[in-house]
Amino acid sequence: KPSGDKDSKSGQHGISSTVEDDIAKEKTARMATLLGFHTRYPTREALLSEIRSKNIMDHAPPYLRELYSILEENSDPLEMVDQARPLLEKLKQELGATTSTDSEETNDDVRDTTLGRYVKPLTSVLLLKLLLNLSNAYHTVSMDHLKKLTAGVDVTFEQVEKAIVLFTQNKTLSVRIDHRAGCLRFGDDQLESDSLRSQLSTLSKELHKVCNVIAPPNQEVSIAARTSLYTEVRATLESDHAAILERKNVIEKRKEEAERLAQEKVKEAARKKEEEEKARKEEEGKRIEREKRLREKEKMLKIQKEMEDAEKKKYLEAMGKNTDNMTAEQLAATDTAALAKEHADKANKKREEAERKTREAAKRIDYLCRAVRIEELPLVKAKYEEAIKKDRAQYEAEVLEKAQKAKLQWE
Repeated sequence: KPSGDKDSKSGQHGISSTVEDDIAKEKTARMATLLGFHTRYPTREALLSEIRSKNIMDHAPPYLRELYSILEENSDPLEMVDQARPLLEKLKQELGATTSTDSEETNDDVRDTTLGRYVKPLTSVLLLKLLLNLSNAYHTVSMDHLKKLTAGVDVTFEQVEKAIVLFTQNKTLSVRIDHRAGCLRFGDDQLESDSLRSQLSTLSKELHKVCNVIAPPNQEVSIAARTSLYTEVRATLESDHAAILERKNVIEKRKEEAERLAQEKVKEAARKKEEEEKARKEEEGKRIEREKRLREKEKMLKIQKEMEDAEKKKYLEAMGKNTDNMTAEQLAATDTAALAKEHADKANKKREEAERKTREAAKRIDYLCRAVRIEELPLVKAKYEEAIKKDRAQYEAEVLEKAQKAKLQWE
């Protein structure tokens, strides 16, 4: 149940905050219409400029002018709350503002015609000025110290935290609440760097103002020094003018020299870049050539290996071995020279064996031929003698026949 009450309260607080923002926008729009501003939402600078131009502060009560001075001109965060507290109390007492509890409910009521309704906005402005002055003077402020500074203002510290969040959301102030360390951290890296640029010049101006307040300068001495300065300036005007012209010429010459050096530097850089590009291309060409030679060498080695493997297979097949099931490792382990020698030895043995068989066959044929000739010699002689007899008889018959024909012819 307590958690539910807490959630309902937070929801009501968010709704009331949205309603307050809408009412503030409506009030701003009405004020812009009443004051005759061309824009719908007048800025604070425009309102302050309007106040100064019409000398409205001269017609305000003295305590309001003092309050305006504290809010706009005072930069001491340690004293501004104590100085503004009695003025705000006087504003409440003289104009009959309601109590703090009632003011929280009716402060934004547009039907309230008293000036007491501006106490709460002025308190918000006072808080903003206090935080701005603290951010200008400090980088880190503890929450306890901030509570002491805001103790004189009729607001709770939760309302102060809410105001800090709103100022941060509106980008009016750059601050972070560090609850773990219990402090406020002002500014960021960009803002700090911007403020450091003008820190010394601002310190010099403020110290000069302090010196003028503590020890006002003697007017006669100032006038005499100013007169002497003007006289010296008039006396050295022509020489200073000539020196300025000479300095201008020197600057022009230096600029020309700097431009020439810059151009030479650019040319030198371009030349170096071109040389580096040329060297890179040459190195790239050499690398490509090396890779090409390496690829050719690898190709030749591969071809040589394939030829050796083919030669080994040929020798093995010639020796009657099966090379289909042999692996590349087995082929590589085989010695080609040994295979060639073994193959040559086997070929020599085979050739010698063939020659031996040929010689034996030749001897056998020779023996057969001799035996056949010996056995056929009587038969050949008998056949020869028979052929001689037959030829002689035929010859004698032919001679007789020819003699008879010649006899008959001549008779």
